[in-house]
Amino acid sequence: MTEAVAADFLPILAAETPRRSFVVSVHDVAPCTREASARIIEALQHAGVRTTSLLVVPNYHREGSATEDKNFVSWLRDLEARGYEIVIHGYFHERPRRAGERIKEKFMTRFYTQDEGEFFELDYDEAFARITRARDEFEAARLSPIGFVAPAWLLNHAGERAARDAGMQYTTRIDSVLDLLTGEREATRSLVYATRSKWRRTLSLGWNAVLARSLEMRELARLSIHPPDFEAPKIWDQILQFIQRFARTRNATTYRDWIGRQRTNREAT
Repeated sequence: MTEAVAADFLPILAAETPRRSFVVSVHDVAPCTREASARIIEALQHAGVRTTSLLVVPNYHREGSATEDKNFVSWLRDLEARGYEIVIHGYFHERPRRAGERIKEKFMTRFYTQDEGEFFELDYDEAFARITRARDEFEAARLSPIGFVAPAWLLNHAGERAARDAGMQYTTRIDSVLDLLTGEREATRSLVYATRSKWRRTLSLGWNAVLARSLEMRELARLSIHPPDFEAPKIWDQILQFIQRFARTRNATTYRDWIGRQRTNREAT
């Protein structure tokens, strides 16, 4: 086959190849980050991503209930009506330090995440109480979350069970998406950035460049954005590059819709 003939076939092959999916999630959405989150959402729209999963913190760092802020709730309702997904993201998004912590605990809750691993070692009862409280507050505000994501993805088995018992239909960890109704787990590591220091930003750029290539054969690609990412020009430039790359062969979606399609596809086979 000549190059000219092969080129003629490319549109046909592209049309026949099923498009895979990618999810962009915006983390730490709260009244205090609303302005930054809105700028990110607008920038994503300009980049062609018009639907994302919004990880909303019910009471960010104990600064007050998100659902008591009427303007914030109205903004979320409008986004949800336009196809964005509201996801419960912890409750307080913070974990107080404790005396006598082991090295592993300090590493995971202080170095890996800056005292924000709220669900890292919560027992079942406390995890269930916080998730159900968030669920009830969101539903009372006429929001419809079906997913729960722990801050920094640090969710133990008790917390996972609590999320399932609280009626959540899925959760995610940094390396997977778990359907809590069926038990199906999709292995796919999320691209995510650390911005607290120059060396972390530099390392994130290099690591994500490598990781993005490894995601090319995955059914689902994931990109997680935090408010500080937008203020780091090199990181934001790379995020836009990834979006452009993903959009060539994938459709932007939300975790809610992706989970729903996976269930439908399994039932059809």
